[in-house]
Amino acid sequence: MKIAYTLIFLLCGGILFAQEKRNYTATTAENLNININGIFDEPEWQTANWENNFIQHEPIEGIAPSYQTEFALLYDANNIYVAIRAFDDPDSISMRMTRRDDIDGDLVGVFFDSYFDKRTSFGFIVSAAGVRSDVVNTNDGNNEDDTWDPIWWAKTSKTKTGWNAEIRIPLTQLRFEEGDEQHWGFQALRFIFRKDELSSWQPMKREQSGFASQFGSLSGIKNIQPQNSMNLTPYVVARTERFEKEPENPFRSSGKANNINAGLDAKIGLTNYLTMDLTINPDFGQVEADPSEVNLSTYETFFEEKRPFFIEGKNILSYGLSFGDGDLAANNLFYSRRIGRRPHYSPDLNDGEYVDIPSFTNIIGAAKVTGKTKDGWSVGVLESVTNEENAEIKGIGNGRTQSVEPLTNYFVSRVQKDFNEGNTYIGGIITSVNRSINDENLEFLHKSAYTGGIDFVHKWNDKTWFVDAGIYGSQVNGTEEAILNTQTAYSRTYQRPDADYVTLDSTRTSLSGYGGKFTIGKESGRLKFAAIFNWKSPGLEINDIGFSPEVDEAMQIFWAGYRWYEPFSIFRNANVNFNQWTAYDFGGNLTVAGGNINGHAQFKNFWRTFGSFNMNGENLSHSALRGGPSLKTPGNRSFYTGIFSNNQKKLTVGIDGGMSTSFEKDFKNRKSFEIEVGYRPFQAMQIEISPEYSVSNDKLQYVEQVDYAGDKRYIMGTIHRKTLNMSIRLNYNITPDLTIQYWGQPFIATGDYSDYKYITDSRSDDLYDRFDLYTNEQISYNPEDEIYLIDDNQDGINDYSFDKPDFNVKEFLSNLVLRWEYRPGSIVYLVWSQNRNSYTNIGKFNFNNDIGDLFDEQPNNIFLVKFSYRIGR
Repeated sequence: MKIAYTLIFLLCGGILFAQEKRNYTATTAENLNININGIFDEPEWQTANWENNFIQHEPIEGIAPSYQTEFALLYDANNIYVAIRAFDDPDSISMRMTRRDDIDGDLVGVFFDSYFDKRTSFGFIVSAAGVRSDVVNTNDGNNEDDTWDPIWWAKTSKTKTGWNAEIRIPLTQLRFEEGDEQHWGFQALRFIFRKDELSSWQPMKREQSGFASQFGSLSGIKNIQPQNSMNLTPYVVARTERFEKEPENPFRSSGKANNINAGLDAKIGLTNYLTMDLTINPDFGQVEADPSEVNLSTYETFFEEKRPFFIEGKNILSYGLSFGDGDLAANNLFYSRRIGRRPHYSPDLNDGEYVDIPSFTNIIGAAKVTGKTKDGWSVGVLESVTNEENAEIKGIGNGRTQSVEPLTNYFVSRVQKDFNEGNTYIGGIITSVNRSINDENLEFLHKSAYTGGIDFVHKWNDKTWFVDAGIYGSQVNGTEEAILNTQTAYSRTYQRPDADYVTLDSTRTSLSGYGGKFTIGKESGRLKFAAIFNWKSPGLEINDIGFSPEVDEAMQIFWAGYRWYEPFSIFRNANVNFNQWTAYDFGGNLTVAGGNINGHAQFKNFWRTFGSFNMNGENLSHSALRGGPSLKTPGNRSFYTGIFSNNQKKLTVGIDGGMSTSFEKDFKNRKSFEIEVGYRPFQAMQIEISPEYSVSNDKLQYVEQVDYAGDKRYIMGTIHRKTLNMSIRLNYNITPDLTIQYWGQPFIATGDYSDYKYITDSRSDDLYDRFDLYTNEQISYNPEDEIYLIDDNQDGINDYSFDKPDFNVKEFLSNLVLRWEYRPGSIVYLVWSQNRNSYTNIGKFNFNNDIGDLFDEQPNNIFLVKFSYRIGR
């Protein structure tokens, strides 16, 4: 009973204290000379203002932490110094060695809201093993950018009473207003890995939204001047490639290719608040390849950005087309993967000709200006120019070149203005793409493309309620061919015979569209919910620089979620969510309606689990027939679940999988299963293996369309698909600055087609009235030419044909990277990349044969050395 009273006292005291804002007063000293070694052996630390009294934030908010933490902060004209003592049992400290920003184990960190706008913070985090991580949080924690890599120093040491962290942060890495005394928001955090426990100096409430707005304050820093950073980082790259010799191919006859390249990266402080990042002739050879896939849909696959220049500060250039982080989160007016993409055009070849096409468009240069002014203006501007790319063609005569991508300029400008202590902001964005097209073969591309939008967010009642709204538009310009291609693209299909609300105009040389979003909801407390509305007109086209795989849509979504933040029963924490949605096209046709219930939980033994159940009604697809009439397909139900072991252990295991079935028996189904195994033999090494297997069947998979009897035949088939892939990762972190990373992925995908059919009435109420099966008298197979012959009217004469669509795709990708940051900001990379690929049209899955065929293929190996050297402050 006494223990219970004590816990109640601490809980109530913590909650009451959380309503007060703490203040820390920094101190300085003459001739301050701090050696960053994690020991605190300078006399100034003994007389510094040490502060403790951390409060637990997770798992039980408001009580004392398992172990206390104390910190002190000093400053001089050029740096801020932080000392942190993390009291603990020395034998229990988790000191996992990892790569920078991939931090693990016991952690401490400090966060500065140097703008003092209660929306933006700069975080500096260090693990007990001495690994650094840094992050910029914007929009009061709603956006987190861990790709920010400032120049700073940290060292740690283990002591008899726990562990220490000592940090030096140059003032050039922070943005603040000039003044006699600084007033900043401030927070210090501590994470104890084995207990999954987070504590903070300034108590925070999990039920209250926001991060920086819950900080305490920092004062006492006087007479310092904002200092603009200036960092120039030239680099040189040497690359050699080895591949199978092809004597008849002049581009591959030697089996090797060598290249040396150089460029420059720069970070320049333009003002106290604005920073310019610059790259000239960038090279991203150390970046991991995208995972393999076989995409049979009409929707473009979204791939995450991995190139350092484009991921740092990406949040400030973002304009999302929907609220939240679900399936629609990728839709954005700016998708940086468009810059430096693969060339659009692939030239036609004559017999005996061979072609060498660049894998990517070369970026001549790019500049990015980001920051936030003292008046609350957040600014992001990006300008990039990509080179005209030419394919070299040899084999007949003297050879020739063919332009495959025009010289192109990309521009993005994003601004936001804070009001009302960060509770209200209004913003805008403008993007443009301009191509210099001088080759008639490239006139299918837009000559120019523009988008623009404004958005507005307002929060009230202590950030409990919010409204998030925006409108945007687009215009693309080009030849009649280019705009006709845009109108007939799978995302809008103006040519559909049942699309009576749009008009296909083959003489147009421009196309405009618009869209919008509106969300109102509650984001604080245990119960959260939101009503969401998004719309995109048929003419909207943002994919020259943005990402939107589908337009012609008006969608309504309702989301509600409940959170259990503190332990109860067998759970450490849990949440449950409900989602409901409907979507219509701009002709008023219901295209889909559905709902979802999902939940996530962590048990008291630190295991985690999730479960999700979905239901979708009948779907009306405008793209399934690739320009043909809309196709009705049956609704479906799906269930997915998984369970994952305690990630604090050396050996971790996760199992997840699920299944989806259509309401129409045996029409369409999918099953998938994945195992995730991780092993950490010692603190500096981690091994992860994740095999995944899926099998699916679909009776209406698009195959081909042909002209017949003055009409179109839309040919479909039943496809039986199997996919097996395995991700293998090995991380060996010799020191915080010297790491070795390996990633490999074998991938096998097969598609076996049967029961070919053609569409008769695509929107019939009865599924089996929507198509007719070809009879044995109508269809025959020619194995020599690998084509199917169709005698549609059974008069003994073949009317049309189509190629055998079966496939076996096999691919192996791997990447081995040694990274050594030999001085802050200066890095050496040693890289070995390998890929193997094989394709046949057998369609049958046979693991032994498929994996054997894959590794019988000669590999393509790339060996790369990249050396960079930072010059600056």
